[in-house]
Amino acid sequence: MTDDTQATTHFGFQTVNEGEKAGMVHGVFSRVASKYDIMNDVMSAGIHRVWKDAMMDWLAPRPGQRLLDVAGGTGDVAFRFLRRAPGATATVCDMTESMLVEGQKRAEAESLAGQLDWVVGDAMALPFADASFDVYTISFGIRNVTRVQDALAEAFRVLRPGGRLMVLEFSQLPNPALQWAYDRYSFNVIPVMGQVIAGDRDSYQYLVESIRKFPDQESFAAMIRQAGFGQVKYRNLTMGVAALHSGWKI
Repeated sequence: MTDDTQATTHFGFQTVNEGEKAGMVHGVFSRVASKYDIMNDVMSAGIHRVWKDAMMDWLAPRPGQRLLDVAGGTGDVAFRFLRRAPGATATVCDMTESMLVEGQKRAEAESLAGQLDWVVGDAMALPFADASFDVYTISFGIRNVTRVQDALAEAFRVLRPGGRLMVLEFSQLPNPALQWAYDRYSFNVIPVMGQVIAGDRDSYQYLVESIRKFPDQESFAAMIRQAGFGQVKYRNLTMGVAALHSGWKI
């Protein structure tokens, strides 16, 4: 007998069983790990660096804080955090070990080794105790989680009272004409770049589709509030191509 009631979710524009998505996402990032940082620079013309710096500006890291960067991949956000917060520590958590391996090869990882941990883990079931961190960040990762609300609940759980959540994610442009132009670029150019640079068109086709399936700014802010966070706000970046969402565990 098959279970016809098994929950489904999306993998890009495909509908898949919930139990299958994590493995499919793991496959995507395993395949592109060695070219991930290069592709980020090429796809965004380097603007992702400006967005991550804007994230740090709003976050305002403080000395001695303990950061958990989920879906932290090759460490971009953790490195920025530690450079701004003397005596702070950071744990980079990602479900794809090969992404963490690439991050540990970076020069910054060696210079900050005493402040950094690299942990394989699932955003929906974090391998950390309650109230363990002062700051939780996730950048361009939450849209890949099978159950986003579960990941937000886990973020709330592992943060200390007074802790802060900050999410950087691709979002929706409020101007239909700009959204149309952005869609043309995304669907016609990015998968081709993926094929040329990373030798993997399908993975970047999925990444483009996953952006379109992610909730808009107001809807995602409501999900953060539902998880228990207060003072939830967001800021659009590059007219809404990406957005920063902030919330506090009050």
